[in-house]
Amino acid sequence: MKKRPLIKEVASKEGHSRPTDPLLSESYTYHLPDELIATHPIHPRDHARLLVYNRSDKTIIHARFDALESFLPQQCGIIFNDTKVIKARLYGKKESGGAIELLINRPLDAYAINVYIKGRVKISTRLLFDADLTARVTTLNEDGSREVNFYLRNSRIRFEELLPILEKIGHIPLPPYLGREDDTEDEREYQSVFAHNEGAVAAPTASLHFTDALFESVCASHPHAFVTLHVGSGTFKPVEAALITDHPMHSEYFKIGTSAKTIIESSAPLLCVGTTSTRTVEYHVRTDECSGEANLFLHPLNPPLRVNHLLTNFHLPKSTLLMLVASFVGLKETHRIYQEAIDQKYRFFSYGDAMLIL
Repeated sequence: MKKRPLIKEVASKEGHSRPTDPLLSESYTYHLPDELIATHPIHPRDHARLLVYNRSDKTIIHARFDALESFLPQQCGIIFNDTKVIKARLYGKKESGGAIELLINRPLDAYAINVYIKGRVKISTRLLFDADLTARVTTLNEDGSREVNFYLRNSRIRFEELLPILEKIGHIPLPPYLGREDDTEDEREYQSVFAHNEGAVAAPTASLHFTDALFESVCASHPHAFVTLHVGSGTFKPVEAALITDHPMHSEYFKIGTSAKTIIESSAPLLCVGTTSTRTVEYHVRTDECSGEANLFLHPLNPPLRVNHLLTNFHLPKSTLLMLVASFVGLKETHRIYQEAIDQKYRFFSYGDAMLIL
């Protein structure tokens, strides 16, 4: 049996106590007023706010995202994630007539797709969707996910054949905390301007702040490259284990090309745009692999080895993304930064404001 660590606690602004041990998941809680959850994107994209945190002197500067270039270190290499969000949510029914909602998580191979289904199903249950698309349940997993094969007019189809059908009948898989259905605006705004490789079911949200003009300007002045990490729905799963090291980290498909590998293995300071590109780079540094499944969990006891700077959004309590931020700045400073953002009424989560860690 693992020995439970001693729990130190600190009083939060609301008068509650919070553990201060970075190994405990309860240490990563914080109170966020509902009105600070950004339920819709800001226009234009680069008018989001930008909190700039300098690790050398622990100072905080409040700016706007379109001023990003003025804060970027010279000669800093930049890594972007060029994954593209697919319309991964489908509404349909069982042959018996019961309504179901299906969320694609990730392909396991050419035909087997890992999904989440709202509605009771069993092995061999057949699901009916528009455009002559059907699915058959093949596996019920202990984690609540299901595995299905998809069929078009009764012929089993590969994942790449499914993608154009999803584009026609699927829905943008907005995070559940937005509390609303997707609309036509989300088809445009829940996608980065440099999205290219289809496969994500959640956007790499730090990327959403770039307009075409700002992206081109940053790329013109800094060495840069793209990695691909197809963000899965596991990114929203909170850490439920008492010890964060007991959390079963989800895995996601990644690929690193020659250009990105060259920058990563150079001596230049490195900025990653988003937690997804950060995990991709750090997984490569630890394994030397350039494609496959990445399941790296960064936290204060497993900090980054290569990435110097991070551009990211503000993340959910008890999420692995918040723990990744703490791997850069420590638990105490993470809470100080987040409380400052709350006090200054920053907008949080996927459509929210950004933070640059220098």
